[in-house]
Amino acid sequence: MSDDEPAMEAYRYPDGSITYPGHPVGPGGEEPVGTVDLSDYTATVLTWTKSTATPPGVRQPNTLAIVEFDVEGEPVRAVGQVTGEDEVDIGDEVRPVYCEELREPGAGIREPASQEWDGYRFEPL
Repeated sequence: MSDDEPAMEAYRYPDGSITYPGHPVGPGGEEPVGTVDLSDYTATVLTWTKSTATPPGVRQPNTLAIVEFDVEGEPVRAVGQVTGEDEVDIGDEVRPVYCEELREPGAGIREPASQEWDGYRFEPL
């Protein structure tokens, strides 16, 4: 990750659990005590699908995966796009890759400045 890219930030809670995205109150009912940058880790594909009927501005087809990170023995799951036309399978290892535009800002009905368009995709290793 370069200095100008935001972290793929998960929250750590007093009971040891980690959630992504982070929440103000964790599974044990307590506030977070720290963060973990998931872009420093690799993950395993748990399942995936390929969408061919995507919302306006989202690439077509769009492969999505649910992945699981192992952060010091604590499982952390995330869902996201898979890079390019890469094929993935259950059990594949992936790494998070920052993307400035996950969808084309001008294609939807919302004003482009009203929301963020960046995020992370998963690249097969």
